[in-house]
Amino acid sequence: MQCPVCSTKSQRVFQKYEYWIRECESCKHRFCELNPDTDHVIEIYDDSYFEGGGAGYPNYKETRDLLVAHGRRYGQLLRRYTTPGTVLDVGAAAGFILSGLIETGWQGQGIEPNGSIARFAREQMGVHVQQGTLEDFTADQQFDLVNMVQVVAHFHDLRKAFQNAAALTKPGGYWLIETWDKDSWVAKAFGENWHEYSPPSVLHWFSRSTLNRLAHDMGFTQIAAGRPAKWLTGAHAKSLAGHKLETMPLSSVTTQFVKLVPDSLPIPYPTFDLFWGLYRKR
Repeated sequence: MQCPVCSTKSQRVFQKYEYWIRECESCKHRFCELNPDTDHVIEIYDDSYFEGGGAGYPNYKETRDLLVAHGRRYGQLLRRYTTPGTVLDVGAAAGFILSGLIETGWQGQGIEPNGSIARFAREQMGVHVQQGTLEDFTADQQFDLVNMVQVVAHFHDLRKAFQNAAALTKPGGYWLIETWDKDSWVAKAFGENWHEYSPPSVLHWFSRSTLNRLAHDMGFTQIAAGRPAKWLTGAHAKSLAGHKLETMPLSSVTTQFVKLVPDSLPIPYPTFDLFWGLYRKR
């Protein structure tokens, strides 16, 4: 299989949950040996992803305050580089991050593959989120900002998604991307047991250099980067820990300790394996 970033040959490196993880022989981008389509995305991000725990959320709606605050932080960060304008929020889910951006002056809409959570965004959050994927999305306008927080690792057709994002961005407009860093010391320390190796929901594992390369190929230049602040609810942290620790040494002891965390407690995530990048269209 060819690398979706640079079109060079790739090779298998290890297997996770019965799926092969491949690595590009040139740029070292890692991706899942799978040819998913829109139906795959809809199946993966059904209601159980937002309510069933495991690799998803035990109750996504309870993360509202934390994610609205996350959107506000990004809105405040963006003021260093541009004035608020129109935004397309990709993978908007219940519209929480979009709501935070709107609070800081942005105007826009979101797209989300799960129809029921998109309806919640419209009816309960009062933000315009329609069902769909970036690969298939069309609009009669371009946006000042295409926001892609924690979604690029899930695109079922990577190049098509980025090409569409480029077409939807005004000249001089921006992409804001947050994703996991496969070259972080955390990812390297855990190796195959790094928590983000979670196919088939996660399909791509970027480094800063591979994301920069792909953005450059699409006509964008990175103008800023950093590590985000990230918070989880206690319930979400416990759900993820239980899902990931069940096959690791001392899992029973660690799981019992994690159960002591109150469900509603906001927990800061040490973001050593996360990064954000801001890209401007040339």
